[in-house]
Amino acid sequence: MTPSKPVTPGIDPNRADHCRVVAAVLDRIGDKWTIMVVSELTDGPARFTEIMREIGGITHRMLTLTLRGLERDGLVTRTAYATVPPRVEYELTELGHTLTTTLIPLAHWSEANWQTIRASQQRHDARSDSVRADQATVPE
Repeated sequence: MTPSKPVTPGIDPNRADHCRVVAAVLDRIGDKWTIMVVSELTDGPARFTEIMREIGGITHRMLTLTLRGLERDGLVTRTAYATVPPRVEYELTELGHTLTTTLIPLAHWSEANWQTIRASQQRHDARSDSVRADQATVPE
């Protein structure tokens, strides 16, 4: 008897449309910085410099581009206050908060499985390296 594949309710794995939509969303949120910015805004609004300081390593330009993309996608709102000096805060929208409820299980899965994935990558790379080394020594 062949074991059956696990099925996620509401998602037909045979429908290419579902896969395209998921791929499009992952393309938007799966870059190096977006998930970190969303995570940083989970507890409430934050100013640009606060986000930059908490994340660390992100350039001013990259944070600007990331926040603009999140705002465009409806995941973040930008509120500018008429104060001196000017004050701008970024906050997750309702849609942005629903994303965090999806990212939390993904984060747990990632943490639980990262070492296994990494070990598999290393085994694969070692096999690939030895195959390349064998091919390099074969006379033509």
